[in-house]
Amino acid sequence: MSARPPEDLSAGGCSSGATLRDAAAAAGKTEVLERYARDYPKGPHDQPQSMCPAFGSLRVGLRMRRTATVLSGSACCVYGLTFTSHFYGARRSVGYVPFNSETLVTGKLFEDIRDAVFKLADPEKYDAIVVTNLCVPTASGVPLQLLPKEINGVRIVGIDVPGFGVPTHAEAKDVLAGAMLKYARTEAEQGPVARPRETASLPTITLLGEMFPADPVGIGRMLEPMGLAAGPVVPTREWRELYAALDCAAVAAIHPFYVASLREFEAAGRASVGSAPVGRDGTAAWLEAIGAACGIARSRIDAAKNAAVGAVAGALSRTPIKGRVTVSGYEGSELLVARLLIESGAEVPYVGTACPRTRWSDPDREWLEAHGVRVQFRASLEQDIAAVDEYAPNLAIGTTPVVQHAKARARPALYFTNLISARPLMGPAGAGSLAQVINAAIAGQDRFDRMKAFFGDAGEGYASGVWETLPEDRPEFRARYAKQMQAMRAQEEAVGT
Repeated sequence: MSARPPEDLSAGGCSSGATLRDAAAAAGKTEVLERYARDYPKGPHDQPQSMCPAFGSLRVGLRMRRTATVLSGSACCVYGLTFTSHFYGARRSVGYVPFNSETLVTGKLFEDIRDAVFKLADPEKYDAIVVTNLCVPTASGVPLQLLPKEINGVRIVGIDVPGFGVPTHAEAKDVLAGAMLKYARTEAEQGPVARPRETASLPTITLLGEMFPADPVGIGRMLEPMGLAAGPVVPTREWRELYAALDCAAVAAIHPFYVASLREFEAAGRASVGSAPVGRDGTAAWLEAIGAACGIARSRIDAAKNAAVGAVAGALSRTPIKGRVTVSGYEGSELLVARLLIESGAEVPYVGTACPRTRWSDPDREWLEAHGVRVQFRASLEQDIAAVDEYAPNLAIGTTPVVQHAKARARPALYFTNLISARPLMGPAGAGSLAQVINAAIAGQDRFDRMKAFFGDAGEGYASGVWETLPEDRPEFRARYAKQMQAMRAQEEAVGT
């Protein structure tokens, strides 16, 4: 099997999105790219403004028991992505099949991947092996779909996760989760499958999207009065949990961008429900929707709502939040966090999420817009920063550069991923979880004011750093370099034609 000549793709990386996308289509990846374009539509920016999307799919595989991961991509990309395994304490190796221009062009890379998978497929160690094409192998058409579906009883799952086709790392989680659900659904349709380690005696609600560990437990308590139980969380921690996830009464799209995964649940005949039990309104609406999807009697739905909503209201009243807060991030739970902040008493004028709008996010979007919030899907970094400048919040919640921007202007800020999403959000436990960290951050404004008064404008712009004499700005140098760069680009384009 010969791959398409890569031209100079190895030098481009994910920053050369259009070039790689065209090459991938010419190399036979049109179907994959068209599906990704439907599932994960782009926004105002063509390329991700966060980490490599394969960070997300790699994380999903590394968290699963008895699952091996093999990456195929440029060495620099693989080197950077192995950081994920250390960061999350996976305690396992990440496989890598190296290549050069010759093996890429001749198709030898695919044969090398195939040989590596055969050597790795030990049923005593693994239930599945995930093989991931990064940018260059995808652009060159390396056909992972031609790998055997299983070897020695070990499932082989091949996916393409190029930076030019999957906008965010959050959606890359869905790429792998959806591929695994499809494989597991096919297995279940063909005959008996392995019994999950844990099974519920009640009909279950599968929870779609990574959550704080306490949230599924809290959701389970809220479902009990309806005779339902919380099922597995997808992405799962083990292959056999996929069968239990598919065998549910309904699936809750807690994170609404898992489009490929939801497609598999729909193919299995399972109903899906958007939003999540956050705050009073969110909890009531979510329990109502779950009850309707599962055909639960009105009396039992009302009992569940009365118990949960009362407890949430009590928690909210004990932990009020006062102040204006802007919210942005790339995890997919930004709208849920904004809802909870508003019900806690905060003013939230803007919510930006790097994820796309889907029909499962509509309940949250409609609620937020009814409360005067500007909701920006596929938000760019520039839009998130502009919102901080426009609304002058008491606290900016966002990604690292948004936090940096806010703090440089003497405004309190918190990193969404580590400080906000890494805590419970659902039900009564979630209602009181944000107040302490939010209020403490807002209260830090006085400290920022003192630092700003002391340091003034030191270290800004061209004067950044420590100097004996203040540097002189030389805009004519920048103008000269800009002209030289423009001439160089024009010359390169002329050569290319």
